[in-house]
Amino acid sequence: MKTITVVELKTTLDTGKNPVLLDVREAWEYETCHIEGSINISMSNVQKMIDELKPDDETVVICHHGMRSFQVASYLEDNGYNNITNLEGGVDAWAKSVDADMAQY
Repeated sequence: MKTITVVELKTTLDTGKNPVLLDVREAWEYETCHIEGSINISMSNVQKMIDELKPDDETVVICHHGMRSFQVASYLEDNGYNNITNLEGGVDAWAKSVDADMAQY
């Protein structure tokens, strides 16, 4: 599985590349803070919503610290999704390194 740091993701987004940003936290977490442009499908719903994702799309999986996203990224890879990247440190690292104005919890 590929991984990406928050700084690398910010650079990617700033260059105009638009990977699918899949935030797998619960809805209340997503509502508290999220990376602009991300979609929210909670970890508990990924199996039900898997058909909403395209197997060949570049997809960055996001959570709070990077553990749930790692699990979902592994699940997606096991189910034929071949362009999956886990965001190291999650939105917590994003708030600390990229967007100091982002709410934290």
